[in-house]
Amino acid sequence: MNDLIRPSLYQAHHEIIPVIMTSNSKKQELVDVVGPVCETGDFFARDREMPETEEGDLLAILDTGAYGMSLASNYNTRPRPAEVLVDGKSSKVVRQRETMTDLMRNEI
Repeated sequence: MNDLIRPSLYQAHHEIIPVIMTSNSKKQELVDVVGPVCETGDFFARDREMPETEEGDLLAILDTGAYGMSLASNYNTRPRPAEVLVDGKSSKVVRQRETMTDLMRNEI
């Protein structure tokens, strides 16, 4: 709902790949990849065939582009994620993750 709303709003497809896996299983499963907010529309993918994952595994949501951040919000008092630019094998943080201090800065 706050990190990447495009799949919910527009049924946008973003490739999701495993980055760090605790298991070497080659088994595929049909899954929903969901966000951290308990809302029906808080999902990144529905009915997606992906490698079997376990708690603690790390997934990357690719090709979110400028629309990902421009549509991001602080809904439910959640800080926006960091932005990372990936170019081939190199990566660079181009916008730091927000903190709670950032969220409260303009409160009176």
